[in-house]
Amino acid sequence: MSDTPVKQQSTAAFYGQAVASFAVAMAATAVGIFRLDADAWVRAFLAIAVLYLVTSAFTLAKVIRDRQEAGQIVSRVDQARLEKLLAEHDPFENH
Repeated sequence: MSDTPVKQQSTAAFYGQAVASFAVAMAATAVGIFRLDADAWVRAFLAIAVLYLVTSAFTLAKVIRDRQEAGQIVSRVDQARLEKLLAEHDPFENH
């Protein structure tokens, strides 16, 4: 029999900590940009740059996760094929 790995789930506390950390970081950055002693166009440029960085980070995380999940699926298919071959193989069969 195969050992099917159990899908790992984040705890509610870990999820809450991640959301809170993201919210605090975004709020601190927004306050920092707003309170910056610079022209409005400089603050706007920095705000857009931060938003672009955040969306890029989310996209990168999703691409990495999707690639890892695809690798796990291929590995499971290969494992199932191997198990089928081993189950069907009879070493005492005459050829």
